[in-house]
Amino acid sequence: MITWEEAVEQLRRDPAQSELVLSCYYDDPLLGAAERFAASEEWVALQEWLPPRGRVLELGAGRGIASWAFAKAGWEVTALEPDPSDVVGAGAIRKLARDTGVTIEVAEEWGESLPFPPEQFDVVYGRAVFHHARDLDAFCQEAARVLKPGGNLILTREHVLSREEDLAQFFKTHHLHKLYGGENAFTLDRYLGAIRSGGLEVSRVIGPKSSPVNYAPESTEAVARTLRQRRKKRIGFLKALFSGWSQAQFLEEAALWEEKMKMPGRLYSFIAVKR
Repeated sequence: MITWEEAVEQLRRDPAQSELVLSCYYDDPLLGAAERFAASEEWVALQEWLPPRGRVLELGAGRGIASWAFAKAGWEVTALEPDPSDVVGAGAIRKLARDTGVTIEVAEEWGESLPFPPEQFDVVYGRAVFHHARDLDAFCQEAARVLKPGGNLILTREHVLSREEDLAQFFKTHHLHKLYGGENAFTLDRYLGAIRSGGLEVSRVIGPKSSPVNYAPESTEAVARTLRQRRKKRIGFLKALFSGWSQAQFLEEAALWEEKMKMPGRLYSFIAVKR
């Protein structure tokens, strides 16, 4: 297997993977990728889950695109990223912050042993990082330790399995896992159990089609179009026509669709609070 940096570089060189590179924000210049994320439906939707601005810790910050968006939005940001890489890790975050004049504190540590005193952050956030944890329970216990009372743990775009036996199929279909072998996925129960092991209270579980936080880069317009078609088939064209279309109906149809989903690695997000 190759390193994470080498996997991303190989992905960039493959013209067939250009859309994947863009959707994962692996493209250069890094500032362009960060600006695109900060203008995305995903970031707009994520802000609806956030409390008023304060201190945020991003776990597994990667290239720093989300940390940069938080900083530009007025948050006091700490980015935790154990990989020192100038391409996909802490070096890239420092350069992005330096080049754009924003303040991002960078710590090259792992989420299972955070180098911070207790009760430091209003939000601990991770984007597609929880499934990479070496120890899910320790990861959540450390996140809970550094959260202030009333603070939120927000974990987005996490790979979910219906059954643990589906993991092998997930590995076969995940392009990056074939390159560097570092991906993973868990059942919903395993994620929720780990979050609760830290003494956190799960307040929301968001499914694959319920928010652009999960279904990006697919647009809300495209998802809504599919959901309306599913609704017409389910209740009939005329009833669907006269009942109109609302956000509540969008979420209802999304939930019904999600109940039937079995694809290994589909994306969920979690919000938990420290009482």
